[in-house]
Amino acid sequence: MFSDVILIMLLTFTPITTEPIIPQETSAGIDGEWQLLHNNIGISPMHMQLLRNDKVVMFDRTDAGHSNISLPFHRCRYDPFDYVLTKDCTAHSILYDIRTNTFRPLSIRTDTWCSSGAVLADGTLVQTGGYNDGDHTVRTLVPCDDGNCDWVEFSGYLTEPRRFSTNQLLPDGRIIIIGGRLQFSYEFYPTSSAFYNSSSFLIDFLKDANNGVSVNNFYPFVHLLPDGNLFLFVNLRSVVIDYKQNKVVKNLPPIPGDNPRNYPNSGSSILLPLDENKSVEPEVMICGGAPRDAFLDIKRTHNFARALPTCGRIKVMDENPSWEMESMPIARVMGDMVILPNGDVIIINGAGSGTAGRNNARDPVTRPVIYHPNSPLNTRFSVMQPTSRPRLYNSGAILVTDGRVLVAGSNPNPFYNFTDVEFPTELSLEAFLPPYIAKANDPIRPIILTLDGEVMEYKKPFTVSFTVLKYLKLSRVTVRIIAPSFTTHSLGMNQRMVVLKETRNVTFVEGSYIKTYYSIEVAGPSTAEIAPPGYYLLYLIHAGIPSPGMWVKVQ
Repeated sequence: MFSDVILIMLLTFTPITTEPIIPQETSAGIDGEWQLLHNNIGISPMHMQLLRNDKVVMFDRTDAGHSNISLPFHRCRYDPFDYVLTKDCTAHSILYDIRTNTFRPLSIRTDTWCSSGAVLADGTLVQTGGYNDGDHTVRTLVPCDDGNCDWVEFSGYLTEPRRFSTNQLLPDGRIIIIGGRLQFSYEFYPTSSAFYNSSSFLIDFLKDANNGVSVNNFYPFVHLLPDGNLFLFVNLRSVVIDYKQNKVVKNLPPIPGDNPRNYPNSGSSILLPLDENKSVEPEVMICGGAPRDAFLDIKRTHNFARALPTCGRIKVMDENPSWEMESMPIARVMGDMVILPNGDVIIINGAGSGTAGRNNARDPVTRPVIYHPNSPLNTRFSVMQPTSRPRLYNSGAILVTDGRVLVAGSNPNPFYNFTDVEFPTELSLEAFLPPYIAKANDPIRPIILTLDGEVMEYKKPFTVSFTVLKYLKLSRVTVRIIAPSFTTHSLGMNQRMVVLKETRNVTFVEGSYIKTYYSIEVAGPSTAEIAPPGYYLLYLIHAGIPSPGMWVKVQ
């Protein structure tokens, strides 16, 4: 069965830093703060995923030429199918350790250009598809702390070539892989067959939603809904599909404006937090992008159209859903949307004109904005401090355990070009510190002391004990869990937040003149459709300020 498995040799690598940078004491204010973590991590990440042991897998495509970090022990990759380098002794993936600010190279054999991923319930990263010899490949990486884990590759696993597809973890623990370039179907990992090529399922909607450009249904926006169905958005249109019966169960109205939002127009999509303390109403938000003809205008006239300033929100399960539109303070294409622990959404990276693709964008947008979903319309955006480093095509952003947003990548060039180009390849690693990290918030910042075990069971009581210097009795305390995203091409796959149902109010435990201890009891998620099984970051929020996160396994 596994005769065609490509097993990458597991090596022990010493964590390295190319230019050690000690993050300085921070004093983030109301408009946030930027930290430079490394000037050079060796690669320009196109894909990122936080793992349950506070390590981040980052990787690029393999056919962009030599990276700036070598494989250890003079090892090389030999690939006769590679379009650029048949022999390559540099790494195109790293494993970054948040706690130590170090990283080590990983080995990838087949091309991961424009691939996708999701994390299984046991914490294993499953990464699917790519380009050329990688388009039918599945790669896995099991988290480890001993420096021995690396990619394991299964060539020929996928039924169809999957490039620009989207992955979603399902309630039963499988991963559904949807769409891709010229692919109008979906399939599953693991397959239901003892053999690889099991079957794929056609979706007419994917074929019908063509945006009139040669590229079609690249990275469709997919979100798991609380009823177990999937929200699926391509270009202008969206539907709800029942993947078990392979049928559309609901057609939603097109997003206003007649401007496609998927790659290469590249807006971004997010499922807003699900709150189990009230009737759960799943609401999807889509922001930014480029005008309909922007991609073709660049090719025909070298004109870079202004990015879209609009966001749309839709309550998917309403009887007659409609889009609520609003404008961002900064128009943006290729922005990344990340759910923050307090329920806000940061929109970061991207450009003010053009589209996704090689050298297709201008006017880098260096200022993030923070969106406050529960504020009144037209008062929901706050503009943050700018970075000094443009992050354009092939950049990304993810939330990490302590509440920072890790930002990396930007390679709008065909290869790793650092000179004689308008926007050089970016190898640095930064973190953005949202305003809640400001030291002024330390007195009301809660610190989790203990969790009721490392496993949270569905519907079962779960106690969190915490301390806080200044407890504000009139302030609501909530406990919430976040599934970290697999981020690539402005899309955070599998990202979701659940605000857990409070079953016992905050209670005083004990106190002294030094510290006072409290506890709160919540219920585990009500269903696997609300929160699929797996590892989540748990945060406690007091007076709008989150604690540092802790890992918990939902099952």
